[in-house]
Amino acid sequence: MSIESFNKTIDEWTNALQGYTWEDLTAKQSLTTWSLGQLYNHLISETTYYIRRIDVCISSNRNANKEMTDEGKAMFHNNSFPDERLTGPPSNARVPQPTDKLVLITKFTRLKQTMNERAELMEKTSFHGKSKHPGLNYLNAAEWLQFADMHMRHHLKQKKRLEDYLSPSC
Repeated sequence: MSIESFNKTIDEWTNALQGYTWEDLTAKQSLTTWSLGQLYNHLISETTYYIRRIDVCISSNRNANKEMTDEGKAMFHNNSFPDERLTGPPSNARVPQPTDKLVLITKFTRLKQTMNERAELMEKTSFHGKSKHPGLNYLNAAEWLQFADMHMRHHLKQKKRLEDYLSPSC
């Protein structure tokens, strides 16, 4: 998986963000669903975590011989999450609303820049460690990059549902 795929996906999210109003970003369909802004905050938080996992992988050879789960291997083989709505951990209920649209744009721009820097480091490092994913066991740096892209693409369906809620077709 390449940084180009990640860049294409994050650009799609960033470009869409430009067109939302503050009301769009904070509107919620119900108390138990996220707003678009909360979805963006979730992606920022999770991708930041994935970058920290990459940092672990490119700074040592620790866990290099460990494997991911069979479920993880299937996901990576398909280069996508399962085609179903997934239930996240209870902590997802605490994802905050955004404070400012410009902050979201800035954070997404920074995420892209940081991930591209890590991709360059991945090419140069002599280390090939792995770090543990909470459900899939051990991933190497390239797999964390691919996972970040898969995660963002997985949430595109949720973004579409939220957009449909904001602008129902007549």
